[in-house]
Amino acid sequence: MSLSKETTTIGFIGTGVMGKSMANHLLNAGYRVYVYNRTKEKAETLIQQGAIWLNSVQDLASQANVIITIVGYPQDVEEIYLGEHGILNTAKPGTYVIDMTTSSPRLAKKIFQAAQEKGIHALDAPVSGGDVGAREATLSIMVGGEKEDFETVYPLLKLMGTNIVLQGKAGAGQYTKMCNQIAIASNMIGVCEAILYAKKSGLDPKNVLKSIENGAAGSWSLSHLAPRIIDGDFNPGFYVKHFIKDMNIALESAEELGVQTPGLSLAKSLYEQLAEIGEENSGTHALYKLLESM
Repeated sequence: MSLSKETTTIGFIGTGVMGKSMANHLLNAGYRVYVYNRTKEKAETLIQQGAIWLNSVQDLASQANVIITIVGYPQDVEEIYLGEHGILNTAKPGTYVIDMTTSSPRLAKKIFQAAQEKGIHALDAPVSGGDVGAREATLSIMVGGEKEDFETVYPLLKLMGTNIVLQGKAGAGQYTKMCNQIAIASNMIGVCEAILYAKKSGLDPKNVLKSIENGAAGSWSLSHLAPRIIDGDFNPGFYVKHFIKDMNIALESAEELGVQTPGLSLAKSLYEQLAEIGEENSGTHALYKLLESM
């Protein structure tokens, strides 16, 4: 099946920090895009650019043949997809649904099964790259689902990201995103500690970055978030509160798999302390503030 611009109507649910930019790329490509968000104000920019506002998940699901979601928490995903007036009880057979929220692998499998029973094609496709990746359409997109469905929606995913990989069956996208979050969790501690150490030792942190970001210590977080730390910019590319949510999912999933993750456990405990001092709506690199205060 081909998702041509003439026959494809996209419903986009979740127009927050990342979703707003992602939906905008679809609009700019010439697709008809319906939007819904719990807070309409967060969709105003998209509406001004031509997106069509609908008042509920039910309204959106009944009118779109491709539905993309990127919301906050697994409970939001479950309600949006499996609730009485949710997507799977409203969308027409043949609809493609793509959940790009970082959510539970177990829930992704549950949604896939329920969708299959209704003749709906479901993919889990969480993303990595933060606000910058969303804005520049360079997100990494990790996909779980059927190969044929993946190939059908690939042109749409390509408008939002550059590194798009089908990882396996339903749930595989979410398992892969957990690998991503586990790697980031310990790395972020190291990035913050390195900048703090550089400052305390009298070095110029920006100069230090020139030496270390392209060597063995290099990482996306070091290159993109360390400069924000140095500049005192802790605005969210990804919220602390959402990262804690992701780490909880990863820890639960790791326990199910019998995997020990001490680095992840430490990171989660530090981020919970960070949230307790009022930084839950800051970017993940605000961990620096906690370490600096210790």
